[in-house]
Amino acid sequence: MNKAGLIEKISDQTKVNKKEVEKTIDTMIELIIEELLAGRKVNLVGFGSFEAKTRHARGGINPQKPTERITIPEVRVAKFKTGKTLKDTLKGKISLKEAKAAMAETPAEEPQETHAEATE
Repeated sequence: MNKAGLIEKISDQTKVNKKEVEKTIDTMIELIIEELLAGRKVNLVGFGSFEAKTRHARGGINPQKPTERITIPEVRVAKFKTGKTLKDTLKGKISLKEAKAAMAETPAEEPQETHAEATE
């Protein structure tokens, strides 16, 4: 499924117009990126968590010239770790209906204070 398909399904199920759904998805993606850039973790209970990790520089071999050693530079990458409800659903331990019920029961967590907010 791509973004357009996701927008279509959400719009059909929630009866919210497609433009509003698209705006909501775009905002969610932007916020996740902003949090990762700031070095914070984004946790969606039951679904999973996003976190920025640093992959350290390391040595490698040039695939075009196997005798040549190269240095692969350090890079920050996004990591996703599946939540318990998603993991159990994919493994078949719980049904999709049970997963939906579990997600509906899970309250949204209060936003965590950032370091700057805590020192004000």
